[in-house]
Amino acid sequence: MPVQKTAVLTSSHDRLREAAKDLFADRGYESTPTAEICRLAGTSQSQLIKHFSSKLGLLEAVFEFAWEQINPAIRLAAERIPSPTDKLKIVVDMVLTFLERDRALRTLFLLEGRRIRGDGHLVVVTPGFLEFIKFLDAILKEMAAKGELSPNINIQALRSGFMGAIEGLLRDQHLARTSRFPAAYSEADSRVIFSTFLSACLNK
Repeated sequence: MPVQKTAVLTSSHDRLREAAKDLFADRGYESTPTAEICRLAGTSQSQLIKHFSSKLGLLEAVFEFAWEQINPAIRLAAERIPSPTDKLKIVVDMVLTFLERDRALRTLFLLEGRRIRGDGHLVVVTPGFLEFIKFLDAILKEMAAKGELSPNINIQALRSGFMGAIEGLLRDQHLARTSRFPAAYSEADSRVIFSTFLSACLNK
């Protein structure tokens, strides 16, 4: 059960967002009633509707707030690195570190992010996430332009492959913590696997 820590937040908007993050991670999006979110946040359903329109809007706000923290930090760090390959490594490392620090958010990213709901159109793809994708693609294009990538690699396919590998590593690790799924490896091991995949794509 999430600890009631939202009382330290001053606005009902922020309390609702943080309460939703904790409850969605603990119980799952579908199993969390909005009344419970409001109770934990110490506010009303009318405030939830006012700020987020719906439960899905609240989930989107949780993800968007996270990207608002991540994107400026990785852009600032990448600006100081001349090599695009090194930029990619630091970006991946920073995102992994961010998720390691916030287990609730990590759970949501892995189990609720980009999940298809309803009639197939309810997929949480926020502007912040699209900004992150655009930034990754720009780094990969820079790598290709400088001859650091093997020729004939599709940039978007490579980006999707990298992201799928990282998400798979983290998701299995999460399952190992909550069940008997065999994934006894550390965050450092996940970084080694990513580096190995990246090395296989570099122009030798």
